[in-house]
Amino acid sequence: MARVVLSLGGSVLFPSLETNRLLAYASVLSKLSWETDLAVVVGGGGEARRYIRVARECGADEATCDEIGILVTRLNATLLCAALGDSAYPGVAETPAEAAARMGGGKIVLMGGVTPAQTTDAVAAVLAEFSRADLLVNLTSVDAIYSHDPKIDPSAQRFDRMTFDDLLRIVGSGTLEAGSNTVLDIVAAKVISRSRIPLLVLDGRTPGLLEDVLSGIKVAGTLVCDPGKSPLPLFCKEPP
Repeated sequence: MARVVLSLGGSVLFPSLETNRLLAYASVLSKLSWETDLAVVVGGGGEARRYIRVARECGADEATCDEIGILVTRLNATLLCAALGDSAYPGVAETPAEAAARMGGGKIVLMGGVTPAQTTDAVAAVLAEFSRADLLVNLTSVDAIYSHDPKIDPSAQRFDRMTFDDLLRIVGSGTLEAGSNTVLDIVAAKVISRSRIPLLVLDGRTPGLLEDVLSGIKVAGTLVCDPGKSPLPLFCKEPP
Protein backbone atom coordinates (compact mmCIF):
# COMPACT_ATOMS: atom_id res chain seq x y z
CA MET A 1 0.00 0.00 0.00
CA ALA A 2 1.38 3.40 -0.98
CA ARG A 3 2.04 5.87 1.83
CA VAL A 4 1.06 9.51 1.29
CA VAL A 5 1.38 12.57 3.52
CA LEU A 6 -0.89 15.53 2.78
CA SER A 7 -0.21 19.12 3.76
CA LEU A 8 -3.73 20.58 3.76
CA GLY A 9 -3.79 24.37 3.90
CA GLY A 10 -5.99 25.88 6.58
CA SER A 11 -7.39 28.42 4.13
CA VAL A 12 -8.22 25.57 1.74
CA LEU A 13 -10.11 23.60 4.38
CA PHE A 14 -11.64 26.69 5.98
CA PRO A 15 -12.20 29.59 3.55
CA SER A 16 -14.13 30.67 6.63
CA LEU A 17 -15.40 28.66 9.57
CA GLU A 18 -18.90 28.66 8.08
CA THR A 19 -17.88 27.97 4.46
CA ASN A 20 -15.67 24.99 5.17
CA ARG A 21 -14.75 21.96 3.05
CA LEU A 22 -14.73 19.50 5.95
CA LEU A 23 -17.34 17.08 4.61
CA ALA A 24 -16.03 17.30 1.04
CA TYR A 25 -12.52 16.37 2.17
CA ALA A 26 -13.81 13.74 4.59
CA SER A 27 -15.57 12.00 1.71
CA VAL A 28 -12.51 12.03 -0.56
CA LEU A 29 -10.03 11.02 2.15
CA SER A 30 -12.21 8.19 3.41
CA LYS A 31 -12.36 6.70 -0.10
CA LEU A 32 -8.61 7.02 -0.60
CA SER A 33 -7.80 5.43 2.77
CA TRP A 34 -9.01 2.04 1.49
CA GLU A 35 -6.03 1.85 -0.87
CA THR A 36 -3.58 4.42 0.54
CA ASP A 37 -1.89 4.84 3.92
CA LEU A 38 -2.72 8.49 4.67
CA ALA A 39 -1.58 11.16 7.09
CA VAL A 40 -2.88 14.73 6.93
CA VAL A 41 -1.17 17.79 8.42
CA VAL A 42 -3.69 20.64 8.67
CA GLY A 43 -2.73 24.30 8.58
CA GLY A 44 -4.16 27.27 10.47
CA GLY A 45 -5.35 29.45 7.61
CA GLY A 46 -7.31 32.63 8.06
CA GLU A 47 -8.65 31.65 11.46
CA ALA A 48 -5.11 31.35 12.84
CA ARG A 49 -4.19 34.72 11.34
CA ARG A 50 -7.22 36.32 13.03
CA TYR A 51 -6.18 34.98 16.43
CA ILE A 52 -2.57 36.02 15.89
CA ARG A 53 -3.61 39.53 14.86
CA VAL A 54 -5.60 39.95 18.08
CA ALA A 55 -2.70 38.53 20.12
CA ARG A 56 -0.32 41.08 18.59
CA GLU A 57 -2.78 43.88 19.31
CA CYS A 58 -2.70 42.73 22.94
CA GLY A 59 1.09 42.96 22.98
CA ALA A 60 1.91 39.24 22.72
CA ASP A 61 5.43 38.36 21.58
CA GLU A 62 6.00 36.37 18.39
CA ALA A 63 6.70 33.11 20.22
CA THR A 64 3.32 33.36 21.93
CA CYS A 65 1.68 34.15 18.60
CA ASP A 66 3.30 31.02 17.16
CA GLU A 67 1.92 28.93 20.01
CA ILE A 68 -1.55 30.35 19.39
CA GLY A 69 -1.25 29.48 15.71
CA ILE A 70 -0.26 25.91 16.60
CA LEU A 71 -3.35 25.57 18.79
CA VAL A 72 -5.56 26.69 15.90
CA THR A 73 -3.97 24.17 13.52
CA ARG A 74 -4.68 21.40 16.02
CA LEU A 75 -8.26 22.62 16.43
CA ASN A 76 -8.67 22.53 12.63
CA ALA A 77 -7.20 19.01 12.56
CA THR A 78 -9.59 17.96 15.35
CA LEU A 79 -12.56 19.19 13.31
CA LEU A 80 -11.39 17.19 10.30
CA CYS A 81 -10.88 14.17 12.55
CA ALA A 82 -14.48 14.49 13.71
CA ALA A 83 -15.73 14.78 10.13
CA LEU A 84 -13.80 11.63 9.16
CA GLY A 85 -15.39 9.60 11.96
CA ASP A 86 -14.30 5.96 11.99
CA SER A 87 -11.95 6.55 9.04
CA ALA A 88 -9.57 8.52 11.28
CA TYR A 89 -7.26 7.50 14.08
CA PRO A 90 -8.79 9.09 17.21
CA GLY A 91 -7.10 12.29 18.33
CA VAL A 92 -4.47 14.55 16.81
CA ALA A 93 -0.82 13.48 16.92
CA GLU A 94 1.49 16.09 18.47
CA THR A 95 4.83 15.00 16.97
CA PRO A 96 5.94 13.49 13.64
CA ALA A 97 7.21 10.43 15.53
CA GLU A 98 3.80 9.90 17.10
CA ALA A 99 2.04 10.35 13.75
CA ALA A 100 4.43 7.98 11.97
CA ALA A 101 3.86 5.32 14.64
CA ARG A 102 0.09 5.55 14.05
CA MET A 103 0.38 5.06 10.29
CA GLY A 104 -0.12 1.65 8.73
CA GLY A 105 -3.11 0.77 10.88
CA GLY A 106 -5.76 1.44 8.25
CA LYS A 107 -6.82 4.78 9.76
CA ILE A 108 -6.13 8.32 8.55
CA VAL A 109 -3.66 10.06 10.88
CA LEU A 110 -4.16 13.76 11.69
CA MET A 111 -1.64 16.39 12.78
CA GLY A 112 -1.45 20.15 13.18
CA GLY A 113 1.52 22.36 13.98
CA VAL A 114 4.36 21.31 16.25
CA THR A 115 7.11 23.86 16.75
CA PRO A 116 7.10 27.68 16.92
CA ALA A 117 8.47 29.32 13.76
CA GLN A 118 7.84 26.13 11.76
CA THR A 119 5.09 25.97 9.16
CA THR A 120 2.75 23.02 8.80
CA ASP A 121 4.31 22.45 5.35
CA ALA A 122 7.60 21.83 7.13
CA VAL A 123 5.85 19.54 9.63
CA ALA A 124 4.38 17.56 6.73
CA ALA A 125 7.79 17.29 5.06
CA VAL A 126 9.38 15.99 8.28
CA LEU A 127 6.53 13.50 8.73
CA ALA A 128 6.96 12.33 5.12
CA GLU A 129 10.66 11.80 5.80
CA PHE A 130 10.04 10.12 9.17
CA SER A 131 7.42 7.74 7.78
CA ARG A 132 9.29 7.01 4.52
CA ALA A 133 6.32 8.25 2.50
CA ASP A 134 6.07 7.58 -1.21
CA LEU A 135 4.64 11.03 -1.88
CA LEU A 136 4.04 14.39 -0.21
CA VAL A 137 1.06 16.36 -1.54
CA ASN A 138 0.69 20.06 -0.85
CA LEU A 139 -2.98 21.06 -1.17
CA THR A 140 -2.89 24.81 -1.43
CA SER A 141 -4.84 27.78 -2.82
CA VAL A 142 -2.86 28.04 -6.06
CA ASP A 143 -2.87 25.57 -8.93
CA ALA A 144 0.90 25.07 -9.32
CA ILE A 145 4.36 26.43 -8.57
CA TYR A 146 5.22 29.59 -10.50
CA SER A 147 8.51 31.41 -11.08
CA HIS A 148 6.94 34.61 -9.72
CA ASP A 149 3.60 35.67 -8.32
CA PRO A 150 1.30 35.47 -11.40
CA LYS A 151 -1.07 38.02 -9.84
CA ILE A 152 1.74 40.56 -10.00
CA ASP A 153 3.64 39.26 -13.03
CA PRO A 154 1.35 37.90 -15.81
CA SER A 155 4.42 36.50 -17.58
CA ALA A 156 5.31 34.25 -14.64
CA GLN A 157 6.25 30.74 -15.74
CA ARG A 158 4.03 27.91 -14.55
CA PHE A 159 5.80 24.61 -13.90
CA ASP A 160 4.21 21.23 -14.59
CA ARG A 161 7.33 19.46 -13.39
CA MET A 162 10.64 20.43 -11.78
CA THR A 163 13.63 18.96 -9.97
CA PHE A 164 14.47 19.37 -6.29
CA ASP A 165 17.24 21.80 -7.25
CA ASP A 166 14.71 23.88 -9.21
CA LEU A 167 12.44 23.97 -6.17
CA LEU A 168 15.21 25.10 -3.84
CA ARG A 169 16.26 27.80 -6.27
CA ILE A 170 12.73 29.23 -6.59
CA VAL A 171 11.72 28.94 -2.93
CA GLY A 172 15.04 30.28 -1.68
CA SER A 173 15.45 33.06 -4.21
CA GLY A 174 13.03 35.49 -2.60
CA THR A 175 11.28 35.96 -5.95
CA LEU A 176 7.96 35.05 -4.34
CA GLU A 177 6.59 36.98 -1.40
CA ALA A 178 5.49 35.06 1.65
CA GLY A 179 1.75 34.59 1.71
CA SER A 180 1.27 34.97 -2.03
CA ASN A 181 2.26 32.06 -4.22
CA THR A 182 5.11 30.64 -2.18
CA VAL A 183 3.50 27.24 -1.91
CA LEU A 184 6.32 25.82 0.22
CA ASP A 185 8.76 27.32 2.72
CA ILE A 186 12.51 26.79 2.50
CA VAL A 187 12.66 24.36 5.46
CA ALA A 188 10.09 22.06 3.85
CA ALA A 189 11.87 22.30 0.50
CA LYS A 190 15.22 21.35 2.06
CA VAL A 191 13.72 18.38 3.92
CA ILE A 192 12.10 16.85 0.85
CA SER A 193 15.19 17.60 -1.22
CA ARG A 194 17.57 15.79 1.13
CA SER A 195 15.17 12.84 1.37
CA ARG A 196 14.25 12.83 -2.35
CA ILE A 197 10.58 12.61 -1.41
CA PRO A 198 8.45 13.42 -4.48
CA LEU A 199 6.22 16.46 -4.00
CA LEU A 200 2.96 17.16 -5.78
CA VAL A 201 1.42 20.63 -5.56
CA LEU A 202 -2.32 20.69 -6.25
CA ASP A 203 -5.12 23.22 -6.08
CA GLY A 204 -6.80 22.09 -2.87
CA ARG A 205 -9.89 24.19 -3.44
CA THR A 206 -11.27 21.29 -5.50
CA PRO A 207 -11.03 18.22 -3.20
CA GLY A 208 -11.83 15.83 -6.04
CA LEU A 209 -8.51 16.62 -7.75
CA LEU A 210 -6.71 14.63 -5.07
CA GLU A 211 -8.83 11.57 -5.76
CA ASP A 212 -8.30 11.98 -9.51
CA VAL A 213 -4.52 12.23 -9.38
CA LEU A 214 -4.09 9.30 -7.00
CA SER A 215 -6.30 7.27 -9.35
CA GLY A 216 -3.94 7.95 -12.24
CA ILE A 217 -5.88 10.76 -13.90
CA LYS A 218 -3.73 13.64 -15.14
CA VAL A 219 -4.66 16.93 -13.50
CA ALA A 220 -3.10 20.39 -13.37
CA GLY A 221 -0.38 20.83 -10.77
CA THR A 222 3.38 20.65 -10.27
CA LEU A 223 5.34 17.46 -9.68
CA VAL A 224 8.76 17.80 -8.02
CA CYS A 225 10.95 14.70 -8.29
CA ASP A 226 14.21 13.35 -9.67
CA PRO A 227 14.55 13.56 -13.47
CA GLY A 228 13.10 10.55 -15.26
CA LYS A 229 11.16 9.37 -12.22
CA SER A 230 7.53 9.70 -11.17
CA PRO A 231 5.73 8.30 -8.13
CA LEU A 232 2.28 8.63 -9.67
CA PRO A 233 2.09 5.19 -11.38
CA LEU A 234 2.14 3.74 -7.83
CA PHE A 235 -1.42 4.93 -7.47
CA CYS A 236 -2.81 4.00 -10.87
CA LYS A 237 -5.40 1.24 -10.90
CA GLU A 238 -4.42 0.58 -14.51
CA PRO A 239 -1.13 1.21 -16.36
CA PRO A 240 -0.90 4.91 -17.36
